[in-house]
Amino acid sequence: MEKERLGFLQELMAAWCPSGFEEEAQEVVRQRLAGKCDEVRTDVHGNVLAGVNTGAALRVMLAGHVDEIGLMITHIDEHGYAYFQAIGGFDTNVLTGQRVIVHTAAGPVLGVIGRKPIHLLTDEERKGAPKMEDLFIDIGAKKKKDAEKHIRVTDTATIDADFKFLLNDLVAARAFDDRIGAFVVTETLIEVAKRKPKVALWSVSTVQEEVGLRGARTSAYGIDPHVGIAVDVGFAADYPGVDKKKTGDTKIGGGPILGRGPNINEAVFAGLERTAKAKKIPWQIQAEPRATGTDANMIQLNRSGVAAALVSVPNRYMHSPNEVVSLKDADNVIELLTEYIMTLRPTDTFVPMVKRKKK
Repeated sequence: MEKERLGFLQELMAAWCPSGFEEEAQEVVRQRLAGKCDEVRTDVHGNVLAGVNTGAALRVMLAGHVDEIGLMITHIDEHGYAYFQAIGGFDTNVLTGQRVIVHTAAGPVLGVIGRKPIHLLTDEERKGAPKMEDLFIDIGAKKKKDAEKHIRVTDTATIDADFKFLLNDLVAARAFDDRIGAFVVTETLIEVAKRKPKVALWSVSTVQEEVGLRGARTSAYGIDPHVGIAVDVGFAADYPGVDKKKTGDTKIGGGPILGRGPNINEAVFAGLERTAKAKKIPWQIQAEPRATGTDANMIQLNRSGVAAALVSVPNRYMHSPNEVVSLKDADNVIELLTEYIMTLRPTDTFVPMVKRKKK
């Protein structure tokens, strides 16, 4: 991955960004886009929308959600321990013993998620995942008043897991779901802006996907695109315990995952497939027999309907403190989207039609 692009990714991954509290990461996105496109604005929900050739007749929207799952403090007990609930879908199995950063108005406060050690658990407690209400954050406070000098109820927390390089162009960090998608759509807009697209392109770093796909819904309404492509992470099936019969046979380093199913417009899917083949970009396919659970859901149902698609970056260990993706896959998604957008023309249509063979 090119140095400047990688620097942006690392800075973006370092930002904290639980759903509903995306300001820090969105500022990184705005700084990256400054001077590189025709328009950048932030809407009332916090979505960052950037456009090139915005007056063109055909509008294309790319969406990658910048928010991450996180924790919110709900109670501080008399001993100074902070109890919390999840923002988004956390697996409590991965929380015990994690270092966290509590984000406060005065700055970050470090803490550790505590639980009784295994020696003190009952046989029944050992059988299942811990309950969220049995976990707490220890910031080292002596008592409640001491804790309340530093944190308060409603402060958020994220796992303290830095960006790390693994072997073979792989990287690990928290929140690649879906910070890598926000990264991809931003970089795609920058690449397209260097050329002369025939269509309008809007790149949206969306918010609050993890709590209901909210940012995609409002930003799509505002843009009113003809084509909308969500960029998210997809389940890699190349590690122990994953059932390929359920997820499909996808892997890290195998290239962009193209989803196909009722949430996906067939013409857009076919165009992405043709582009991948023509440009010799490695790609994979994944069956999506129902709603995808991504921003593509909301984009497809916008106003009178949008030709939606889903392109995913393969991801291992989703919603854990250390998700793993390939830098090469991310580059290939950017290339695929850029090349596909450059094939589009204002007269293109995406209405499903029966293709009859000539006799």
